[in-house]
Amino acid sequence: MASNPNDRVAVVHDNFLRRVAAGDFPQGSRPSGPLDDITAVRIYRSACLTRALDRESRRMQAAGQGYYTIGPSGHEGMGALAAALDPADTAFLHYRDAAFQIQRAEQVGGVTTAWDMLLSYACSAEDPISGGRHKVLGSKALNIPPQTSTIASHLPKAVGAAYSLGLARRRPPEFRSMAEGSIAVCSFGDASVNHSTAQGAFNTAAWTSYQSIPLPLLFVCEDNGIGISTKTPGGWIRANFENRPGIRFFACDGLDMFDTFRAAREAAAYVRNRRKPAFLHMRTIRLYGHAGADMAMAYLSREEVEAEEANDPLLHMVRQLAEAGIMGPAEALAIYTNTAARVARIAAQVVERPRLQTAGQVMQSLIPPKRNSRPLPAPDPALREGVFGSDMAALQKPQPMGKMINLALTELMLSHPDIVMMGEDIARKGGNYGITQRLSARFGKDRVIDTLLDEQAILGLAIGMAQNGFLPIPEIQFLAYLHNAEDQLRGEAATLPFFSDGQFTNPMVVRISGFGYQRGFGGHFHNDNSVAVLRDIPGLILAAPSNGRDAALMLRECVRLAREEQRLVVILEPIALYAMRDLHQAGDGGWLTHYPDADETIALGDVGVHGAENGGEGRDLAIVTFANGAFLARQALPLLAEKGIDARIIDIRWLSPLPAEAIAQAARDCRAALIVDETRRSGGVAEALMALLDEHTDLPKARLTAEDSFIPTGPAYAATMPSRDSIVEAATALMERAR
Repeated sequence: MASNPNDRVAVVHDNFLRRVAAGDFPQGSRPSGPLDDITAVRIYRSACLTRALDRESRRMQAAGQGYYTIGPSGHEGMGALAAALDPADTAFLHYRDAAFQIQRAEQVGGVTTAWDMLLSYACSAEDPISGGRHKVLGSKALNIPPQTSTIASHLPKAVGAAYSLGLARRRPPEFRSMAEGSIAVCSFGDASVNHSTAQGAFNTAAWTSYQSIPLPLLFVCEDNGIGISTKTPGGWIRANFENRPGIRFFACDGLDMFDTFRAAREAAAYVRNRRKPAFLHMRTIRLYGHAGADMAMAYLSREEVEAEEANDPLLHMVRQLAEAGIMGPAEALAIYTNTAARVARIAAQVVERPRLQTAGQVMQSLIPPKRNSRPLPAPDPALREGVFGSDMAALQKPQPMGKMINLALTELMLSHPDIVMMGEDIARKGGNYGITQRLSARFGKDRVIDTLLDEQAILGLAIGMAQNGFLPIPEIQFLAYLHNAEDQLRGEAATLPFFSDGQFTNPMVVRISGFGYQRGFGGHFHNDNSVAVLRDIPGLILAAPSNGRDAALMLRECVRLAREEQRLVVILEPIALYAMRDLHQAGDGGWLTHYPDADETIALGDVGVHGAENGGEGRDLAIVTFANGAFLARQALPLLAEKGIDARIIDIRWLSPLPAEAIAQAARDCRAALIVDETRRSGGVAEALMALLDEHTDLPKARLTAEDSFIPTGPAYAATMPSRDSIVEAATALMERAR
């Protein structure tokens, strides 16, 4: 019976059966090159399984048993790429690369590929990579971290992983996971090349290679000529990449497995031996449209669709196997049909396997598993004194927050040899505010890295290095700059443990200079009081110290959380308090603190409580705040005491997750609670704090927040945010209502 002409999956399948039986093959190059007979047959078998799984996934979706149909058909040549690589090479894959994973499983052995992939298509809780949370390629055993990227957002971390391979040769980290001598591989589509994330990664790789810094990375562009419905101009990829400085260009025809194997082997050898990046441009085709519901003939002519189908990679493989005398068409056809039947049998069992049902099951992998970390010995006193040098005296005297952070980073890098810092201007200059001064001289330029000006590259470098066992501390110069790269945290770093069921992690501590109150400097580019994007990321820990001592202690805890609990942590440092020395009047030194002893800590969820003025207990009013708000509230306490208001300050310290019970416990014995929030009224922290206090206490409450506004430059720099006087006014009004 003839296929439905609108069902292109059936059309391609029937065409394959008919044309192989008739010996009717598309024209193409004859087989040549280093591909041996056994490997050629394995690549073809992988291609047949790839096609069968794609067809079955679409049948499963139509039956309500499957949930993903962005298929690999047309990209089966990726199996030849996998065959040309070492299975130890970490591969960050394009979502169409099932053939790569299938072929790599053939190389490694012991992997039930068809069963595993069908579990993933069915979103079964037994899916060995994501636990049923998403259809992703990925396997711990195969060195394939899971990807959900559709815009090549995985490319920056691939650059980071490649960089880590060079650094790990000189400084092997405790939790190293990538093999000595291996390379990093990342694949993507031709349309994704145009995304700023991808362009940033290419630029970073070229910039790094141009300076002769080792970067063993193979970019693989699978060029099927179209992105959903928008065609890629002919020759666009080659024109862009053939002559890029620092990146060697290779090309192959992905419809020719012999040519693909040859080119891939040459490219991989170049990367492996020269420790430099290369770009492999692979011609492919796309069958069936973009995804299950996408009809290619809605935007392509029938002639264009049929021309692609006539170039089916499996037909080319059968032709080449026959021309090489390796396998006849009849045997190849039998492999195809037998594979399809086997996949159908497995699918019938897979759809009966359990799926996730509860929120708890879904969220189980949001928090990575803890890992066994070896105890770190205290640094030798003589070594410590030598590293600190003249700063040994600073350890004994009260210091502002900026200096305390510098001292804490020095101590942490001395104690934790796997810590690597990266960011704009952090090495030679010591950062915009001098926070990282002397660190490069103390620990070397390969542990304190001056990056190019690209926040996506900075975070990608950190993510990739974390996956190879380093403990990165990337710096983003200003909170406003994070918005150029926030998806590296949301879509890559935070999702990795979630979509790998905790098997892959990228723990790190991101330092960001933020908040407002810089006197007349920079406006909204350098004063950003919006933290909603960070608080909205599941699994991310967000810290916000208000004084130097807390900053040092919280940095210690952030590093511990990353090293021992594999957490993604962001610490927001209030710029306006970096150099703050005085509290009430010039010269009082009221905001200076002493460096804490080595055994002191502030654990995740611990809040700070500052008692009332003049020996009071703060029973009238709890001022719940953080960062600059804690400083301003301290300034307000004497004025409140003059009004007869006995107030205490609850410095929440941790903005995500909010320490709900600790905040409630610290406020319960008060008569009222005032939230002082320097972030914006809409989407700010106060919204969550109001709900928290309402759920956990019966206290009358009010909130004082920043306006829904950007921050200006000039004398009105603080006009939209809370102040000492507005705190006093809001507290007085609240207490009048509470009486």
